[in-house]
Amino acid sequence: MQPFQLGGFDLVHELAFVAPLLTRRPFVVTVHDLTFIRYPERLSAARRLYLRLFTGVSCRRARRVQVNSRSTANDLVSLLNIPREKIDLAIPGVEPRFQPLPQDAIDAFCKAHGLPERFLLFVGTIEPRKNLATLLHAYARLPEADRAACPLILAGGMGWMSAELPALIRALGLESDVRLPGYLPASDLVLWYNAARAFVYPSVFEGWGLPVTEALACGSPVLTSNVSSLPEAAGAAGITLDPLDVPAWSEALRRCIHDDAWCAAQQAIALEQAGRFQWKDTAQAAIKSYEKAMQTLR
Repeated sequence: MQPFQLGGFDLVHELAFVAPLLTRRPFVVTVHDLTFIRYPERLSAARRLYLRLFTGVSCRRARRVQVNSRSTANDLVSLLNIPREKIDLAIPGVEPRFQPLPQDAIDAFCKAHGLPERFLLFVGTIEPRKNLATLLHAYARLPEADRAACPLILAGGMGWMSAELPALIRALGLESDVRLPGYLPASDLVLWYNAARAFVYPSVFEGWGLPVTEALACGSPVLTSNVSSLPEAAGAAGITLDPLDVPAWSEALRRCIHDDAWCAAQQAIALEQAGRFQWKDTAQAAIKSYEKAMQTLR
């Protein structure tokens, strides 16, 4: 076997939006989303400027552009004028470890972490784009008895402009009903998804909804937004809602808490939807993209 030498390759895959301006190597670039155009106020000024300056240039110089969703492909065409025939779809898969677990394992996990029998779960970076204000206002509309019976757990690391969230929780009088456990170890995520009564993900914009598909793979009922890529991730499973419709979110939360039959029926639908997303298919899509890129070099 010949030892690998720096520069001894024909094609580079730039994995996050931008390629070095001075590179002469042919490359493929992955664009995960166009948040910096769709919702510029939800990113820091420095990151917004960086992505605006270099993403379009990188896409035009690239041999192929890979995206995680049809939503992002449509945005590249309409917002950056990237030819559709240059864009390849490579939808992320779901790791096999995300699956329904035995009830005794779930019960032991809940006991060890002091979790109630029922709770609603959000997992993601705590930042404005995740639209947790709408979720909190919807949750606050529920009767006090419902909130006591089914707390809301907002799990994830604190991101940009996250300091406003605790203040909103206090203003809505939800200190006893909302928990902020912080960042969750990746190894525990499957247990959190399994233990939750439902998974709630009200984000206003996503390049792909990986937490949604992970929760579905665990058989969890899902409530998510009906915008950007999230309907692609959720499919017919769960409920998709206008991300700014507080009464609709409140009613959907109420259903999750009270409708045992609906929650039970969601498991089969959720598992069927999640089964569509396999990493082997993602890899095959990437390989086909590389092959197209190499064909343009010949």
